[in-house]
Amino acid sequence: MLEILKAILFGIVEGITEWLPVSSTGHMIILNEFVTMNCSADFWEFFLVVIQLGAIIAVIILFWDSIFPFQFKDKNKPVIKMETIMLWVKVVVACIPAAVVGILFDDVFEALFYHAIPVAIALIVFGVLFIVVEELNRNKKPRIKSLDDIGFKEAIIIGIFQLIAAVFPGTSRSGATIVGALMIGVSRSIASEFTFIMAIPVMFGASLLKVIKLGLAFTANEFILLAVGMIVAFVVSLLVIKALMNFVKKHSFTFFGFYRIILGMIIIVLEIMGVITV
Repeated sequence: MLEILKAILFGIVEGITEWLPVSSTGHMIILNEFVTMNCSADFWEFFLVVIQLGAIIAVIILFWDSIFPFQFKDKNKPVIKMETIMLWVKVVVACIPAAVVGILFDDVFEALFYHAIPVAIALIVFGVLFIVVEELNRNKKPRIKSLDDIGFKEAIIIGIFQLIAAVFPGTSRSGATIVGALMIGVSRSIASEFTFIMAIPVMFGASLLKVIKLGLAFTANEFILLAVGMIVAFVVSLLVIKALMNFVKKHSFTFFGFYRIILGMIIIVLEIMGVITV
């Protein structure tokens, strides 16, 4: 029962931090130091990635009208929405840099940078960047106010920022892509929506890579923990995504910038004190 409660807690943290631009990795590092699941090292690595599938199902449900390329005006004659097809092409283009690097060098970057101090530095650097970008955009009106307005040039630039997040844990995939989008004039709400849609192929791909790498040779109890974590992450993600989309209509991301800086400093202090051993 205790392990189930731990899985619920990790699911809650995943569902919140995966979508807010605050780094799920940074939060998982801290949480894992105080709440350690009783499982094998391979399953823990598998759990951290595959639990994200629960979160991504929430995105699919919430943005179904934007991502489903067919419209059924007549049951016998579905209409293809070309704007949705083009959206997916742009999403694929944006995901290519991170996908290529992830497939080739995922283990290398994880070994190099999946440690407390590099994660903390990434948190702080992008926290400062959020504050600076929002300040620079204070009196500017965004030039891109819909998903259709995002061109291939913008998609590639956003994809490069996603690549940065793939290389440096703690950057936050959503945080990096939102910052990149804001820098090129995308509105906060559209930057967030495009980021969420980009997460669909990224997370499914990351989960597939873990299955290929680690297989599925885990115990029944471990799969129960994974199922619980995914379900909780799904429910929490539904609430968090809706809340964030409402938040960015009236507020900037500056708050998240300060939050990231504070979190990064906390991780550094805990590392110096010897509390964190990652």
